[in-house]
Amino acid sequence: MLNNQTIQGLHSLRLGAMAAGLISQRQSAEYQMLDFEERLGMLVDQEITERENRRLSRLLRAAKLRHDAVVSDIDFYHQRGLERSQVLSLAEGSWISHHHNLSVVGPTGTGKTYLACALARAGIEKGNSALYLRAPRMFELLELSRLDGRLQSLRASWSRIEILVIDDFLIRPLTASSAGDLLEIIEDRAGARSTILTSQLPISNWHQAMGDETLADSILDRLTQNLHRIELFGESMRKVKSPDRVDAG
Repeated sequence: MLNNQTIQGLHSLRLGAMAAGLISQRQSAEYQMLDFEERLGMLVDQEITERENRRLSRLLRAAKLRHDAVVSDIDFYHQRGLERSQVLSLAEGSWISHHHNLSVVGPTGTGKTYLACALARAGIEKGNSALYLRAPRMFELLELSRLDGRLQSLRASWSRIEILVIDDFLIRPLTASSAGDLLEIIEDRAGARSTILTSQLPISNWHQAMGDETLADSILDRLTQNLHRIELFGESMRKVKSPDRVDAG
């Protein structure tokens, strides 16, 4: 009876993993060889691990990353300007804790989105919140929220995200309205949160693609301060990895 009350008490305290662990300990003779503190320590570790796993799952669901990407699966073999040391350093996450930004620039198919998602996931695994948005969809959401009166609340929710991934940045030139919205988003995050941008356009062309010179100056001043840059080149990885490809020579 006492043991059942203990199990119920653990569940009432929302310590389900400890309760499950205690049941396992009661059912296995090997645990009887351990002293009380060792067994208690194992239960605590089990609860901590379970909570960390649940939190990671929640953060990953909320992030809506386009790819289920991890740094360990990144292809460093094919030459495309990707340096292993830089990527592994970024995966450690100090750039996030210092609220720096990251740009991944290169031709279509060179793995920009996968790389951005992998580094965002590395940040999530360290406890940071993240959100993936394609730039065209982001501006659509901003325009819709402006029409129904949710613009301020939407921008406020994005400002609290620790890693905001903006994919396909400047895939088409910005309108004056979009440039103004982008400035507000970047202003809210500057020095307080981190942003990952992927783009087919070289950074040297970003200013022109933003249209309004004054807004472009303000946006780039905030974006490029403490900006870590990855510049990819070469043939599309989709072609490189195609099973039908026949390499010459």
